[in-house]
Amino acid sequence: MSQQQGGQGAGAGAPSGTNLYGAPQKDMEYICADCGAKNEIKPREPIRCRECGHRIMYKKRTKRMVQFEAR
Repeated sequence: MSQQQGGQGAGAGAPSGTNLYGAPQKDMEYICADCGAKNEIKPREPIRCRECGHRIMYKKRTKRMVQFEAR
């Protein structure tokens, strides 16, 4: 049997709080669609507002400049 069949998932060797490439994972910031509160949600955490319990969240817009080339 190979080690992958031993019940370990991808990234099982990575320490918690890091992704597969070794970079630390940041909590993503979301905005509640109902009350507008800012929430930081970790991966594998349920999507739910901590203020009102609403389940529809908007991902916060990035501050990094994104440019596309149109043809």
